[in-house]
Amino acid sequence: MSARDIQRVRHDLRFRTLTVAAVQDLTPSLRRVVLEGPELDGFVSLGFDDHVKIFPAAEGEAAVLPTLGPDGPIFPEPRPAMRDYTPRAFDPTTNRLTLDFVTGHGGPATEWAMAARPGATLGVGGPRGSFVVPTDYADHVLIGDETALPAIARRLEELPPQARAHAVIEVGTFADRIALDSPARATVTWAMRDGAPRGESQALLKAAETALAGVDPTDAYVWIAAEATAAKALRARALDLGFSPKAMKAAGYWRLDTAGGEKISLD
Repeated sequence: MSARDIQRVRHDLRFRTLTVAAVQDLTPSLRRVVLEGPELDGFVSLGFDDHVKIFPAAEGEAAVLPTLGPDGPIFPEPRPAMRDYTPRAFDPTTNRLTLDFVTGHGGPATEWAMAARPGATLGVGGPRGSFVVPTDYADHVLIGDETALPAIARRLEELPPQARAHAVIEVGTFADRIALDSPARATVTWAMRDGAPRGESQALLKAAETALAGVDPTDAYVWIAAEATAAKALRARALDLGFSPKAMKAAGYWRLDTAGGEKISLD
């Protein structure tokens, strides 16, 4: 196996006020919002699991954003609501940024997304940096619940044809699945909760264990994102199966019973 370096790239931090260009319901539980505006000039997102902070505002109100001071962001008081979301796509030719929102569980970001219409505004900060993972591993194992779908979909699209990809995704029902395209030789397994509460199902762990057992751990990268406790258990199981911690990232994208289950940075 060749030596590989994972790049950590820092970006100049900027806060932007963007306008909703389009809204689309991809599934009963996933809503896509496309944002545009001249302030997207210079936007950079190099890593498939980058995150931006969004600052939702009530309908008809302007987003309250931090200002940049000499030591970093300065937040107004009271501190505005903010949540972390993966840039699903960015088109520099049209200056359009796409974000996908998991719906059906409340919280300020989800409520904003459900009410969003063309012309509405949203505050966006970052990304502050990118975690760039090489694509030349023989196998790429991508494990997550629906909050990880934007990152998984983005990674599948950027993998080369010679790679093997194994995506394991937990969703509520069959209706919550989306089409996932990839140049790689990709296998997608959908784990259904079938009525079990989000964050309390064992469906993802069981499906992920089966997928991991079928992959040679000596030339594989494992990426995990789910509810924090579930992500920790998945990481432990991958390590038990011989996967290297140096070729693995596990992130708790949200915590059970915290902020309506929205994606929250655990940094």
